[in-house]
Parts: sequence; structure tokens; C-alpha cells
Amino acid sequence: MKKNLGFRAWYYFRQGWSTYFAFIIAAVNTMVTTYYLAIDKASFLKIIFPSFTIYSLVWIAIGIPLLIIIGYIHFKKSLAFTAEVDISVEANPYMFKLIPGYNKDVLFPMHLLMMNMFVKLSKNEKLNDEEIKEISEIQKKLQILIDGGYVGKPDESNKK
Repeated sequence: MKKNLGFRAWYYFRQGWSTYFAFIIAAVNTMVTTYYLAIDKASFLKIIFPSFTIYSLVWIAIGIPLLIIIGYIHFKKSLAFTAEVDISVEANPYMFKLIPGYNKDVLFPMHLLMMNMFVKLSKNEKLNDEEIKEISEIQKKLQILIDGGYVGKPDESNKK
């Protein structure tokens, strides 16, 4: 941690700047610019927005809900976020991508089999042929994942 303290500080600075500071400044800048360069000079718009305060309140009342809806669509309904995550996973060597179906088809069955094996071993019992077959199937699925393949199908409940 001490070796990369400067880079951590730089990263936190950039996050704070781009996520919070620059965002707020950009929003205020947009409101001021549009009001004083467009609305203040157009008499028909000046009737609708007689002051910057009124303009700001209308802008906020419409803009915030609209941007929340757009953000929701971005994350839940469009393929844009999926592409962003895919690119992040591809570019980051420390990130491991869970394959669709991985938890349901490989990870949890493997944990269950291991627990059953531990119980049997603690009772000095041997595995039966069915349990050995299940273990072999999970091993094959794990090898497919290790080799970069896919197991299972995407969970449809995540696409709502």
C-alpha cells in the first residue's frame, strides 16, 4: 500500500474531480450559459422564465427526474452498460468475469458436493458411484470455465 500511495491519491483525486466537482460545475455552467445567452436575449422565452431562479427551478424539476430515467435505462435496459463492463473486464487483469450460469451450474453445486463429502469423510463413509459421477461432471464444467468456455445460459431474471 505504501508503494502506491501517490497513485491511490491521484486516483481518488480524479474520481472526486470528475464525479463530483466537475459534474456540479458543468451543470451550473450549462444553466448559466443557456439562460444568459439564449433565454435572456429571447423575449418570448423571457416571458416563460422571467428570472434565472425560475429557470433553474424548472430546469431542476424536469432535468433531475429525466436524468434519473436516462440513467436507469442506461444500466437496466440498454446494451451500453453491458459493453462498458465487458471492456472493463477485458482491460483489467485483476477482474474475474463470472460466466452466466456459473453460480447456479458450477459454483454452488460444487460447494454442496464438497460439504456432502466433508460430512461423509467425518463419518468415515465412502462416496457412492452417483456422488463420484456428480463430482466428475462438476470437474468437467470447471475445466470448461478455466479454458475460457461457457457453462449454462444467461439468467433471464437479470434482463428485466
